[in-house]
Amino acid sequence: MYLAATTTTLALMPNWLNPEYLLTQFGAYVIVGLCLVIFIESSIFPVLPGDSMLFTAGLFVAQGAIHAPLWLVCLLVTVAALLGNAVGYLIGYKAGPALFNRPDSRFFKQEYVDKTHAFLEKHGPKAVVLARFVPFVRTFITWIAGVGRMDAKKYFTYTIIGGIAWAAGITALGHLLGNISFIKNNIEAIFVLIVLVSVVPLVVEWARRRRERKNGAVAETDPEVTQQIPRIDH
Repeated sequence: MYLAATTTTLALMPNWLNPEYLLTQFGAYVIVGLCLVIFIESSIFPVLPGDSMLFTAGLFVAQGAIHAPLWLVCLLVTVAALLGNAVGYLIGYKAGPALFNRPDSRFFKQEYVDKTHAFLEKHGPKAVVLARFVPFVRTFITWIAGVGRMDAKKYFTYTIIGGIAWAAGITALGHLLGNISFIKNNIEAIFVLIVLVSVVPLVVEWARRRRERKNGAVAETDPEVTQQIPRIDH
């Protein structure tokens, strides 16, 4: 496989966050590099351009810059995303209790694990699926699920749904739009738009909770959820 050099330079971000630059640097190992980035972002390191790399990969397949069929690229990035989630869950499952059981620890307490577990048992499925589309959250939710001892069968069922929708879905979207002139001529704006759309759920949730706190409505409207959210005492 060979990835043809691209000419667009994204001035708005450093090279290591530029999906075009990264994919080009992988050269003949572009699929391996793409899957590695998706795996790492899904498990241990949230500051990577997962969304835009998937979209760009689909775009490159459409343009012939990546010489691989779309179905194969979608399959491989989905597997990488799911393996990343599995590793993230195991990290939280194995390391979390040891941290939270440390004696005389101000920040790591078993009660936080218990509350996280209860919260995920009630809201976990939706959180695991939607978290896939939110930068940073898609990494941290895997650790939290492991720390909170979320039921493994439930976790992996919904992480498969979210993984397919995210990895294969965004790659297919990039392929679908890859040959549209407007998309090709405004690729920088498209990447910025992807980032903005990704953080919309975070902004909406932040605004909602801020409004509830201001009105003193959190405890009155849903006291059970309030009790389950893990908090760190200061």
